[in-house]
Amino acid sequence: MIIAQVTGSVVSTRKMESLVGNKFMVVEPLTGMRNGGEKIVAVDNIGAGVGEYVLVTTGSSARVGSQGPDSPVDAAIVGIIDDVGKLK
Repeated sequence: MIIAQVTGSVVSTRKMESLVGNKFMVVEPLTGMRNGGEKIVAVDNIGAGVGEYVLVTTGSSARVGSQGPDSPVDAAIVGIIDDVGKLK
């Protein structure tokens, strides 16, 4: 998992059937996290908002909370962070 900040949202009116009903957010991993600094699109099934810090899972783990193992999802927001101890 990585810690990222939500920086925006993506609107897609046409998408694969397995993705219908999903919300997509643009997230930017914190420096030092995997792919630090590169923005990615993540499926959001928990209702994160722009500016919030979130936990993001990538790869095959991201499909677990989506529409199934065949869903084309590479990243998913799995938690909204309330508080973080000191990050190095």
